[in-house]
Amino acid sequence: MNDTTALEAAAFRRLLQHLNEQRPDVQNIDLMILAGFCRNCLADWYREAAAEQGVALDKEQARERIYGMPFAEWKERHQLPATPEQLAAFEAAQRRHG
Repeated sequence: MNDTTALEAAAFRRLLQHLNEQRPDVQNIDLMILAGFCRNCLADWYREAAAEQGVALDKEQARERIYGMPFAEWKERHQLPATPEQLAAFEAAQRRHG
């Protein structure tokens, strides 16, 4: 592993730690509205990167790597139902950003 890869990996681990330990209150829908990606997107990107390296991961395995626990457990502990305001903002963001 070269220095750049090690630094990128460390930054990615820190992002996951921040999202999952310091800010589990930040809902995925809010991340999608504001940033255009969420923890599930990170899991999809992780799974795609694994596939490029010949490593087979299914959606649930990738999500567990990103969330640090099974997705169903994360949802039970941290995910709140989306409010009508969040849903409207999400729809508006989707129209703006595709």
